[in-house]
Amino acid sequence: MADLKKVNGEIAESVTGGFQKIEEGVVGGYKKIESSVVGAFQNVEDKFVGHFLTHEGESVEDAKARLAAEQAAREEQAKAEAGKNAGRR
Repeated sequence: MADLKKVNGEIAESVTGGFQKIEEGVVGGYKKIESSVVGAFQNVEDKFVGHFLTHEGESVEDAKARLAAEQAAREEQAKAEAGKNAGRR
């Protein structure tokens, strides 16, 4: 009976170890793909902003910050207008 428990424990360790190796490989591969895709997107975004959306003498980072501030202001204005319109009902 003790031998059966020992063999069962060894099988469980073997299966668990195999599963962990597979999991690490899959997760590692996903992370590599994710980082390369995100990096490529950021490069395209930087080139687009640099080419089309920067003002003269403005860096890409400054343009992104300006655009984010403008978007936040538009969203705030839309919320205010929605609140004003809701009050009229």
